Amino acid sequence: MRDEPASRTDFLPAGRALHGTLMIQGTTSDAGKSTVVAGLCRVLARAGVPVAPFKPQNMALNSAVTVDGGEIGRAQALQAQAAGLAPHTDMNPVLLKPSSDTGAQVIIHGRARMDLDARAYHDYKPRAMAAVLESHERLAQAYDVVLVEGAGSPAEVNLRDRDIANMGFAERVDCPVVIVADIDRGGVFAHLVGTLDCLSETERTRVTGFIINRFRGDIALLEPGLDWLTARTGKPVFGVLPYLHGLHLDAEDAIVSAQVAGQAGGSEVLRVIVPVLPRISNHTDFDALRAHPGVDLQFIGPGMPIPPADLVILPGSKSVRADLAFLRANGWDRALRRHLRYGGKLIGICGGMQMLGRSIHDPDGREGPAGTSDGLALLDFETTLAPEKQLRRVAGRLADGNDATVRGYEIHLGVTEGPALARPALWLEGDRPDGARSDDGQVLATYVHGLFDDPAACGALLRWAGLGQAEGVDLDALREASLDRLADSLAANLDLGALFAPLGR
Repeated sequence: MRDEPASRTDFLPAGRALHGTLMIQGTTSDAGKSTVVAGLCRVLARAGVPVAPFKPQNMALNSAVTVDGGEIGRAQALQAQAAGLAPHTDMNPVLLKPSSDTGAQVIIHGRARMDLDARAYHDYKPRAMAAVLESHERLAQAYDVVLVEGAGSPAEVNLRDRDIANMGFAERVDCPVVIVADIDRGGVFAHLVGTLDCLSETERTRVTGFIINRFRGDIALLEPGLDWLTARTGKPVFGVLPYLHGLHLDAEDAIVSAQVAGQAGGSEVLRVIVPVLPRISNHTDFDALRAHPGVDLQFIGPGMPIPPADLVILPGSKSVRADLAFLRANGWDRALRRHLRYGGKLIGICGGMQMLGRSIHDPDGREGPAGTSDGLALLDFETTLAPEKQLRRVAGRLADGNDATVRGYEIHLGVTEGPALARPALWLEGDRPDGARSDDGQVLATYVHGLFDDPAACGALLRWAGLGQAEGVDLDALREASLDRLADSLAANLDLGALFAPLGR
């Protein structure tokens, strides 16, 4: 039986249904917008309210494949799970995947449309807004409540013109806004007051109140500040959320630096290294390993040597040839060969797989200047980047004889060909081979993201890498438990009746 916060429905208006759109914006990036929306989706879903998440514009290299065969931000897929829904492209109609410091691939309704630099995209925003409004209208027709996540901060006055991600969207659909601030960063009152001060009068009017996130300490010491904030702004604080340690929720983009070193338990620990490439994508592939008690997983950054390890994993990349050059510049190519000489195991996922081959061809300049790069030549195949991105959700089994189940998704431009593919790493549904394994059994390559998400595949791969009788982690169960814990915290610490009041009219 759930405890009281989990089953609360007293915030629902008596005799009426919640209906409309509510937007959660933040004073900064990583203020907690994604988690607050996910938690509120779970709160409403448990109360029987049909709810859908929505983010007009997302900039992230962590993405997910939807049921309608498109690509959206990973955070919106998590929020869909919180709402009890399958992810759909309407939940994130505009996704920007950075390919450099000034340019990004523009994905509209789940499909890559073009690559634009920042100025060109600013000019494109009116067309992007049309896609945003189209998706929002479909969700608003299908669900009673749409919970919207903003992007970055609405106080970015230089981006106010043609804004589609924050107040520009809120003004167009005329929805109330709640602003979240992260007190763990410090300066929370300055962040909130300063954000309001940067808004126009109509934008300030639609802000209904605040949520303070990630608080640790004695709430009594914070209360004078909350009273001052309400008096200063005329806006209520809907609640103060505690810092929740140990949540297993998909990160929108930033790599979680706190690692399992020192947390891995038991007498046997598998050392796993992931080199962090400048355009690393879908690092959520490693969430199951981060959560495993027998794994010490470390992300290795620029200028850091690759230490002795049992397993090294080359991750996905948005700019494979540029990231391969970065890998070589850091001497990691030599470290990988040394790792293999000493009997270590190596996995390449998606872009990491492409790096393991003989060469990578980009004749049309899909990910940068056109040309060819020599690969690491650890597997006998080569890859050509093609115009059409391959997007699919997949399931299958490992091709090593134990038939451990695998489920995940593919997101890649590359078409890979060569003799090494005759020894696949996976067999996918329809007897479709995927990836390759080296003859000596030390190297494995696959296009499938989520390789470790199925407990059977996770356990089998950890045993292959040297972790005795390891069993896999059930990442779905951990994610579900975290969503419930998050929803319980929101139900216990927020005035949900006041928060949702604008939707109960």
